[in-house]
Amino acid sequence: MTGDTHDITIALAQPPVIRGAVADNLATHLTYIEQAAHYGADVIVFPELSLIGYEPDLLAPLAMSRSAETFDTLCAAATTHNMVVIAGCPLLNEGGKPSIGALICFPDGQHTLYAKQHLHDGEAAYCAPGHADCLFTVNGVRLALAICADFAHRAHAEAAAAQQADVYLVSALISEAGYETDAQLLAGIAQRHQFPVLLSNHISNTGGWQTCGRSGAWNARGERVVGAEGNDAALVLCTISGGSLEHASGNVVSMEGAF
Repeated sequence: MTGDTHDITIALAQPPVIRGAVADNLATHLTYIEQAAHYGADVIVFPELSLIGYEPDLLAPLAMSRSAETFDTLCAAATTHNMVVIAGCPLLNEGGKPSIGALICFPDGQHTLYAKQHLHDGEAAYCAPGHADCLFTVNGVRLALAICADFAHRAHAEAAAAQQADVYLVSALISEAGYETDAQLLAGIAQRHQFPVLLSNHISNTGGWQTCGRSGAWNARGERVVGAEGNDAALVLCTISGGSLEHASGNVVSMEGAF
């Protein structure tokens, strides 16, 4: 770890998402945030494009500016619950294609934005890549954020490690067919860089993909130590103590029936 640290509890949201229904999806986010707060989470991270679903054709019409009302609502929730909230969203780029992005809301009311740096095949027709890393500190723990294909590019995690990240957070869309390969990649990142790797994944059929859930966390030995075992609505809680994540450090809370 990079200095004096405290325990940190990170909640991995595994929510149902409705295509393009920002208001409905926002309400789901607020329910998850409230539940995560009940369990003492310091951070909650949602899957890639969680506010609209993974819908490339909707990126441009639903792209959000820094002053979006939806962002105000999520920032207010972060302040109310004293929690960092990371939600997936399309970001407006004036004069260019939108980005696949994330909103990061802090308890003090501030927020920042991150744009996915590495695009999947076909995404460039709809969006532009970002060029800046996203690292921030909570309870003395330095967190690096990746969005989906970012983690498949070795340089992304290497940059996070070089910037002394303590935890690698991944907001993604992973299908059943792709899960085992991606899980091996995530385990390898954890083992190579000796930090926990945490994944928040979709459960809905979105953008033509049937996703598989199984959100969870790998420790520095590359072992998956906590996680959901299917694609039910759930919240996965991971407590990292002194930089270590062990089998007894997590809990999976069912969110079925909450909507």
